[in-house]
Amino acid sequence: MTELRGLIDIVGAEQVLTGETTKPYLTDWRGRYTGEALAVVRPGDTEQVAAVVRWCAANQVGIVPQGGNTGLCGGATPSVQPVILLSLQRLNKVRSVDTENDTIVVEAGCILQQVQETAAEHNRLFPLSLAAEGSCTIGGNLATNAGGTQVLRYGNTRDLTLGIEVVTADGQIMHGLRALRKDNTGYDLRNLMIGSEGTLGVITAATLKLYPRPVAQYTALLALDSLESAVNLLNIARQGFDAGLTGFEIISRICLEAVVECFPQQRLPFQNESAQAPWFALLELSDSESEEHARQRLEQVLGQALEDEMVSDAIIAENTTQSAELWHLRESIPLAEKAIGKNVKHDIGVPVSKIAQFVAETNALLQDAFPGVEHIVFGHLGDGNLHYNVAHGRYTEEELFSFESDIYKIVFDQLHKYQGTISAEHGIGQLKRDWLETYKDPVELALMHQVKKALDPLGIMNPGKLLVQ
Repeated sequence: MTELRGLIDIVGAEQVLTGETTKPYLTDWRGRYTGEALAVVRPGDTEQVAAVVRWCAANQVGIVPQGGNTGLCGGATPSVQPVILLSLQRLNKVRSVDTENDTIVVEAGCILQQVQETAAEHNRLFPLSLAAEGSCTIGGNLATNAGGTQVLRYGNTRDLTLGIEVVTADGQIMHGLRALRKDNTGYDLRNLMIGSEGTLGVITAATLKLYPRPVAQYTALLALDSLESAVNLLNIARQGFDAGLTGFEIISRICLEAVVECFPQQRLPFQNESAQAPWFALLELSDSESEEHARQRLEQVLGQALEDEMVSDAIIAENTTQSAELWHLRESIPLAEKAIGKNVKHDIGVPVSKIAQFVAETNALLQDAFPGVEHIVFGHLGDGNLHYNVAHGRYTEEELFSFESDIYKIVFDQLHKYQGTISAEHGIGQLKRDWLETYKDPVELALMHQVKKALDPLGIMNPGKLLVQ
């Protein structure tokens, strides 16, 4: 521990973990990556974070920031040496709530659900919602510019953030926790840091937007015969609900079947032939006027969709319990995937108008190359973000991952063709770092490298992630 004496002096010996106690921090949620670190360091405030960063800069030691360790691209797992893993879980305070300005200031280690609940206690809404909201942290949400189920109405984490506090790569503190909706004073350093995956600095706190809580919310699960019908329904829902459309998820049947298989306590609400529909849409309407007004709007849109045969069946949640059950089906898909076995995951973005064609073409290409793989497709149709995953099907997991790179190339080439993106909300991390070099516009990529060099000249901030160094 002699070489770590400087870190112990900063945070205390009990907050510098080594040996067996570091193991839970060094493997990612998917179990895909396991790294090594000189220590796991757990600072308790921003000043301690800054002091740790200064120690690392002086000793040429890399820093891997980590929040809830729920990432899916290995962005919070060490990949090169030497590094310390900087756990921000102790920075978990809600610093203030301002209901007149509709803002909340929270530290990076706050669990997303904690922020949601604090907002609700003040009769406000913090709309970021993810399947991992019970364990992911605000710092990780900011680092990856997380999306979730309500991007259609409220935007990504970046859109929900007014200001941030950041420790720079040389250990200075950028005090940027402004609660302003207009600040036209130069470069937008806040947005530069958000989505940078800890490669430019360590986000330690943020000022986030709050919203009025809706008077009424309705959730519906719809059975569909095709993705084309889903896109048409989305257009009708947008026209009928306008900003009231807060969620529009698309789910392939295989996803719901996997949930029911892995979690027998859950069940499909359709008990007829509609349960065999190839696609389902989960739609949420929020209304600021009244329950009656919301119900009328919902019934009008769904009535038109049924009449036009875009939808073959519909179930409307009659209360909050039923609504939660419908959303629980959707949110259980990643856990069911994990229980069934590892698959080749893609977090992609495609223009909504091209999604049906993209999925049909790409499915066909993958079946031609690897007959019998399974397509696990679900995600946020409203903003064009799909989780387009490939499961082993008739192959073993080992066989599937032996041609993982070929699967990536087929999918990513298709994304390039359709002007999509290889990462819509999960980030790049170490999983897609090398692929980014191929598919990112070369001028954009060169500018990103210049920014990295300017803000982190020693290359100590989350080394081995996002950019090839």
